[in-house]
Amino acid sequence: MKILIVTDAWEPQVNGVVRTLKSTRRELLAMGHTVELITPQEFRTIPCPTYPEIALSLFAGAKVRERIRAFAPDALHIATEGPLGLAARRYAIGEQIPFTTAYHTRFPEYVQARFGIPLAWTYRFLRWFHGPARAVMAPTPVVLQDLRHFGIAHGVLWTRGVDLDVFTTQQVNVLNTAHPIFLYVGRVAVEKNVEAFLALDLPGSKWVVGDGPALASLRARYPAASYLGVLSQPELAKVYASADVFVFPSRTDTFGLVLLEALASGLPVAAYPVTGPIDVLGDSTAGVMHEDLREACLEALRIDRATARAHAERFSWRAASEQFLTHLQPLPTVRAALNGNAARPSPEHADSASPAVRPSPPASAADHGAGLAEQRLHD
Repeated sequence: MKILIVTDAWEPQVNGVVRTLKSTRRELLAMGHTVELITPQEFRTIPCPTYPEIALSLFAGAKVRERIRAFAPDALHIATEGPLGLAARRYAIGEQIPFTTAYHTRFPEYVQARFGIPLAWTYRFLRWFHGPARAVMAPTPVVLQDLRHFGIAHGVLWTRGVDLDVFTTQQVNVLNTAHPIFLYVGRVAVEKNVEAFLALDLPGSKWVVGDGPALASLRARYPAASYLGVLSQPELAKVYASADVFVFPSRTDTFGLVLLEALASGLPVAAYPVTGPIDVLGDSTAGVMHEDLREACLEALRIDRATARAHAERFSWRAASEQFLTHLQPLPTVRAALNGNAARPSPEHADSASPAVRPSPPASAADHGAGLAEQRLHD
């Protein structure tokens, strides 16, 4: 199947959305599918206000339309709600092309934390953006429930994975400070609540890996901690393997891929009992969730690294990508061909779908959730 993914999040950004899309593309290619992406690298861009590492594409409409028509995809997936996502959405609706979307990030909560904009306002935009999609893919059942609460009822489950070959247990020590070493990895921004970690009274030492708008102020206020910038995956794997506890202070993440990376490296987790940690850790003994984050950190020191690794092995990118594939909405003629009832669609059919043959809307999130959560929640 020819799959086109449109995303405003791409290299050189280093975040969970980019890692998810890159890993999903790799797995889909390995399955024999053809995958192309439309990313900001093809456009003139400007830095996002207050988040300069995020590139906003300018005047994207015409080129996005040309790219979709030229590739003639069998399935269209719009991954983000930015300028490229908006352009693809507008063209797909105009041409009556079925498409899916994804909800990767708690955007309303982040906007509220940074600018004070009420949640209801931003969720109203999300209802508008995701409303025409045949399915909205979200990473956990809790996030699906949140979306339903705000009026987005056609959500389906698309979980996440980890590269178990890169992130693995190894005997290294690249962090030259006193043990126990408590580690945070991720974007350094107000919504990540990194200060809650840095303010803790803990033995040993603290490390922060990552970049973001809050980094300079946190370094100035907490000079006793050690700071590293953005690392490659092999470098990051060594850092995880050198630490004693991974601390995840965020209360707003939808999933938290870094949780899986840490666990795969044999690093136990300390976190608040909120969405993300709850969905990754579940009832396992690979980490500690507690409203007292310091207590969680100290208790996590008692967890064996083999326990953390064993839990991470339940997650795979292949399973997550197969789940993604089941949610795609191919064009009607393609659907018939996949079922053995018709030939492969011609390019003109790939550009528009007749209203008379548009596929029916997907089952409700509850219908999907019951089967899919049991089928492949983790692996």
